[in-house]
Amino acid sequence: MTYRPSWIPTFVDGLPQTKAAVAYAERRHAGQRQGDGTPYLLHPIEVASLLNAAGAPDHLVAAGVLHDVLEKTDVGESELRRRFGVRITGLVLAVSDDERIAGYARRKAALRQQVADAGDEAMALFAADKLSKLRELRHETALDSPGSHTTGRARTRRARRLRHYQRSLAMLEERLPDFPLVRDLRDELDSFLREPATRVAV
Repeated sequence: MTYRPSWIPTFVDGLPQTKAAVAYAERRHAGQRQGDGTPYLLHPIEVASLLNAAGAPDHLVAAGVLHDVLEKTDVGESELRRRFGVRITGLVLAVSDDERIAGYARRKAALRQQVADAGDEAMALFAADKLSKLRELRHETALDSPGSHTTGRARTRRARRLRHYQRSLAMLEERLPDFPLVRDLRDELDSFLREPATRVAV
């Protein structure tokens, strides 16, 4: 019987590129954790799941699984291209920060333009990533209580992330307005901003 961690969805069995991407990402993200202690791989798996549910093809769902390997692991572009080809690697590159650009705001502005220039599939991947990350931010904020010890620095980091997500949504609504995940991102953002805790914790 093949071992399958409980957090890997069964849909990968019908998607050979995605199945290979999950096995690869599981090795590369091994030991990495989110801030709440959960395996880091949960995030790219969620991104892939969102893309799959939106009807994305196998190569795009696979790119969702792999979208953080260049930023978060020691995998290089040439290795990724050798294993998964030009198409998937190009999508991963399109949603990866250029670490040579100094300053969070400048780097993220460049990323949004890079994604917009890369076309519809890159924007679909970006929408799935931002929806997952906004849900993560919402979860972090919900964990704060009125007497929590969230630092001013942490609140500042959250606020700048939120601004990036808002600007990302604006770009996506202009360029890819009818894609389901763009609408979902709008709904998630609107709901998040209506929560009283958002005004206090972010």
